[in-house]
Amino acid sequence: MILSAQGLRVARAGRVLLDVPSLRVGPGEVLAVLGANGAGKSTLLRCLAGEMRPDAGEVRLLGRALPQWPAREMARHRAVMPQASALAFPLRAREVVALGRIPWGGGEAGVEAALVAAGAEHLAGRWYGTLSGGEAQRVQLARVLAQLHGTRPGESLLMLDEPTASLDLRHQHRILEVAQARAAEGAAVVMVLHDLHLAARHATHVLLLREGVPLAAGPAREMLDGALLSATYGVRLRRVPDPAGGATIFVQG
Repeated sequence: MILSAQGLRVARAGRVLLDVPSLRVGPGEVLAVLGANGAGKSTLLRCLAGEMRPDAGEVRLLGRALPQWPAREMARHRAVMPQASALAFPLRAREVVALGRIPWGGGEAGVEAALVAAGAEHLAGRWYGTLSGGEAQRVQLARVLAQLHGTRPGESLLMLDEPTASLDLRHQHRILEVAQARAAEGAAVVMVLHDLHLAARHATHVLLLREGVPLAAGPAREMLDGALLSATYGVRLRRVPDPAGGATIFVQG
């Protein structure tokens, strides 16, 4: 198992923000975390990434509790792409991607391949601060791919927090196809998504969160059910077949 968690609990001002009894993500799995705004998705991701210490519970990466990992060593196995990344100093896009190599002592290993995989090679010479939101997202994807370059896929965890924000349709699928490809090689992927159609197309497993508590978790085909989704989002949703075939459509009402 690449990632596991037990008894995760986060509370603030007497209010429980997150209460997840257990979670496991293995090699080759793409877990999509779904839920309404404020459901605790980003809080969960921060706990799983080691960026937030839960009030209770434990997260393990490759069988080792997160506090036991030296920061540099963990960064060679776990890479996180946040919702947005602002820089306070001028760097070109290629230099931002190369930041992913810091846990390895720097260098350019894997940088070019990561730019190509993220569809950002043409942005390499641009100043990061001049990029659109979608362009910056693709550069950040390249950064985390470069960060995991050199790690065996079966020991890699890629974490994406709303990775399709600011992206057009073509690049939304491009980023998630890259994540799928990494999983196909043996990595584990955890991503927070808002788009049910993208989850249906790209996730192998789904965790449905409601008010910080898992409503259901399991294979995507079983979790992306109209009744479960309606309970998760508080609106009536139906799953209908695409008349053209090959896709799933969710409609309200």
